[in-house]
Amino acid sequence: MKTRAPLLFSALLLVFVLIAATRPTHQIEVPPGDAPSVILRTMLANLENYHYQPVDIDDAFSERVFDQYLNDVDGARLFFTQEDIKAFEPYRTAIDDQSKAGEYTFYDLVQERWMAALDKTQAWYQEILAEPFDLDADGTFVDSDEKSPWPATDAELKQYWHDYMKRDVINQLVDKREEMARDTTGQEYPSLDSLETEFRGKILERYDDWFKRMREMKPSIKRGQYLNAMTAVFDPHTSYFRPKDKESFDIRFSGRLEGIGATLQTDDEYTKVSSIVVGGPAWKGKELKEDDVIMGVRQDGQEMVDIKGMPLEDVVDKIRGKKGTTVHLKVRKPDGVIQEISIERDVIIIDETYAKSLILDSEEGNEKVGYISLPSFYADFENNDGRFSAKDVEAELQKLKDQDVDGIILDLRNNGGGSLRDVVDMTGFFIPEGPVVQVAGRGMNKEVLKDKDRRVQYDGPLVVLVNQYSASASEILAAALQDYGRAVIVGSNSTFGKGTVQRFIDMDRTIAGHDDAKPLGTVKLTMQKFYRINGGSTQLRGVTPDIILPDSRSLLETGEKEQIAPLAWSEIDPAKYDQDIYRIQHLDALKARSAARVEASPTFNRIQENAQRVKRQRDRNTYPLSLTEYEELQQAARTEAEMYDDLFEDVVNPGVLNLEVDLEPILADESKTARNDDFKDSVSKDVYIREAVNIVADLIELEGKKGVADRK
Repeated sequence: MKTRAPLLFSALLLVFVLIAATRPTHQIEVPPGDAPSVILRTMLANLENYHYQPVDIDDAFSERVFDQYLNDVDGARLFFTQEDIKAFEPYRTAIDDQSKAGEYTFYDLVQERWMAALDKTQAWYQEILAEPFDLDADGTFVDSDEKSPWPATDAELKQYWHDYMKRDVINQLVDKREEMARDTTGQEYPSLDSLETEFRGKILERYDDWFKRMREMKPSIKRGQYLNAMTAVFDPHTSYFRPKDKESFDIRFSGRLEGIGATLQTDDEYTKVSSIVVGGPAWKGKELKEDDVIMGVRQDGQEMVDIKGMPLEDVVDKIRGKKGTTVHLKVRKPDGVIQEISIERDVIIIDETYAKSLILDSEEGNEKVGYISLPSFYADFENNDGRFSAKDVEAELQKLKDQDVDGIILDLRNNGGGSLRDVVDMTGFFIPEGPVVQVAGRGMNKEVLKDKDRRVQYDGPLVVLVNQYSASASEILAAALQDYGRAVIVGSNSTFGKGTVQRFIDMDRTIAGHDDAKPLGTVKLTMQKFYRINGGSTQLRGVTPDIILPDSRSLLETGEKEQIAPLAWSEIDPAKYDQDIYRIQHLDALKARSAARVEASPTFNRIQENAQRVKRQRDRNTYPLSLTEYEELQQAARTEAEMYDDLFEDVVNPGVLNLEVDLEPILADESKTARNDDFKDSVSKDVYIREAVNIVADLIELEGKKGVADRK
């Protein structure tokens, strides 16, 4: 199924983008209008002026937005029927004209019918859940998605809701019955009929809560969804951010925020604490706990504000604040006790996003291998003391060199990218100087970004681990080191394939006047493509590792090519590049040795088998509606899955050690100790890191510690 970048009301950007500051070269003339009108026309004008490959705002654009927006609103085919789609059809080729005029006529109609659909479907599911389901009745449920037609009639849609609800109840019953079967305490459980009644009640509460949130969704969020149906036509990574959404992105990108360190969620009419950030102010205070319900928020010197019915976004605004200030929360504990808790806000470092290193022993114990985990190419441009991934990796390299490691593994798996500046600097740590990546904008005006620092921070054997979720900056680094012959790239079939550069434009700065409509928000748009120094793009194709290892997700369709409207692959002239620090000469021998180990490995063989299972499960969209048949299906699936539960339970890297220089701050902080133990445990059981260590040992044997330099 084709996918697109996450919408603004959903989880924000698990995959970071390459960003750089940009200033508009001229101001845009936008006619007078209300704020939504000004935002729409300003956004389209910026896309036209700055996007790498602008799309004509014409009937073809209109048709694509029409389809995209309806899929965004009702991709699961739960609300609209073909009668609704017929009502929308006159606007299929009119959205371009409406957008140029700053009008939302199509959007308004969709919202009107969507609200009516909420009323209709809520009455249906409440009626459906009021009566017991016949759990013995045969039937089949087929999941609908964007490729499915909308139901022809209300009767067909209502039947889909009935089957949808029944499947939900059956799924919970199957889970509960499995839990009961495992229980050896002799505890008495309710009858099947009682459980069915209980689960219908819980599902009713859940759906009532969901519908309430949908009805109360802020107009700005809903309009943002419509605007992003337009940006999706340009490419998957171009999007509109409300001011608050940009703030959330900056937090994720920098790895820090100022607040109390708690994750919140809506619970009925209040806000509940779903988790506490280890090491944050709330965690240190020990008073605020998971499942506490927040009833009110008070700032120093002010009265308590009742937050009943307040949108979560607004509650977060009131709780988040500057370091050193105090917020007072009125909370209801799970036992019903109500108390006021005062928490001094502080900077919360999300240190799971930062580079960290370990020492690993090779299988024979003859080599000492350094391991660096880099979850993202983070950069905190807004703070003088901000963290930057290149500086942090440079520090980790120095610490590993001080330990006299024989080789280094740089782990970029699941690293979605980040700062372009940092990836150029980081590549330079492994080469004396030279081009790292080529960047081309509109009109193919090309720039070659180079490492100009003659220093080489590390000149020994290097293995880079990647997978299908290594994207953007990760692909630049892997591609450059591969082209230079400087490192062995190891991982799944290919990396993600995101070869485009995005930049943020503050729309307030692109137009004069309209102060009553500002802030307008930010548009993140694709302005350039990047190319390997060998001339090929990583767009769509990604980076193919030198050594490919089995992966449980290798048979799934993933990556940029599965996004909505990705830009095409292309190539340009190669740059001139060379290095004489360490060049891999025996790649075929390295591949052969690794392939022999993988073939002889029971774990990797089981991973290949598991890939088939994962694909079968992903492709399934049809389910029986008889409890017995559904239970048999789920039991078979679980039994098969359990065969692979222990894939990563065995310790395969027994010699996992912290660097001595890191131990004091880790042991001085209880939260850091806990996170470090989890980190070391996961590394000790990682078969991919085990094979990377083996490849480092092969490199040392075949190439020598200094590679080509040894032969000079």
